[in-house]
Amino acid sequence: MKFRLNRFPSIIFNRTNMNKKSYLDRIEIEKTDITADLESLRFLQRQHLLTVPFENLDIHWERPIVLNGKRFYNKIIGDKRGGFCYELNGLFYELLGEIGFQSKIISARVANDKDGYGAEYDHLAIITQIGNDEYLVDIGFGSFTAEPLKFILDVEQQDDTGVFLIRKFDDEYFEIVKKDGDVWESEYIFTPLKRDLSEFAGMCQYHQTSPESHFTLGKVCSLMTLDGRKTLTDNKFIETKKGQKKEISVNSAEQFNQILANEFHIKPNFQ
Repeated sequence: MKFRLNRFPSIIFNRTNMNKKSYLDRIEIEKTDITADLESLRFLQRQHLLTVPFENLDIHWERPIVLNGKRFYNKIIGDKRGGFCYELNGLFYELLGEIGFQSKIISARVANDKDGYGAEYDHLAIITQIGNDEYLVDIGFGSFTAEPLKFILDVEQQDDTGVFLIRKFDDEYFEIVKKDGDVWESEYIFTPLKRDLSEFAGMCQYHQTSPESHFTLGKVCSLMTLDGRKTLTDNKFIETKKGQKKEISVNSAEQFNQILANEFHIKPNFQ
C-alpha cells in the first residue's frame, strides 16, 4: 500500500540520547577523545561517507521515514543501515554536537533537470563553525564532497570528488556549483538560516510519497569507496575505481538483494 501525500506519520523531534562510542564504532573510528577542530571534522565526514550508504530503501519497502532522532539512530547505528538527507545529516548533526562542534541545520533546494530548484526544505545540510570560519557539511547528498567546504565565496575548492565553488545566487540564496570541464553545474542553493528539524516534515513526506519525487521512482543505495563509488539501483550495479567504471545489469529482486547484502551489508527484513 502506498502512503497518501496528505497522511503524515507521527513526528517526534526529541534527541537521540545517543551512545557516542557506538556511533563512532559504526563509522569505524576507534578513538573517542575527538576534539572539535577542522581536522576532526574532515575525518568524521570522510569516515561517514565511507561506511554509511545513501539509500532510499525504506520508501520502497513501505516503511515510513519519520523525523525522529531515536529512529534515525536505531536505523543507522543499531541496524547498520543508511538513509537519505534528513536521516543522515539529521543524525550527524547530533553527533557533531556531542563532540562539541557548534553547528546548525540548514535548508537547501536541489537543482533539477528543468533549470530550476526544488521547494524549500528539499534538502537538509549542516553548517559548522570553527573559530571565525564556517563550513558546509553534507553527508546526505549521495555523490558530493568527500570533505567539508569552507563557506567562502568565489573561491575554487578542490575535493577528491571534484572542484566546487560557493557563490551568491540572489539576494537570499547562495549556490554550490561543481566544475564539469569548463562549465559550472549547479548542485543546490541554500540560505544559512538556522532551521529546526520539524520544518522539514512536509518535504520529507513529499519525497516518500509523491510520484513527482525522484526518490519514489526506484531504489538506490550508494557508498563512497577509497578509490571511487559503488551504486546499486533497481536495474544496475555500478562500481567506479580510479575513474574506471564497471557496470552489471540487475535482472531480478533476488539479484538485487544479493548485491545489497554483499556490497552494502544490508539484508531486507520485512518483519
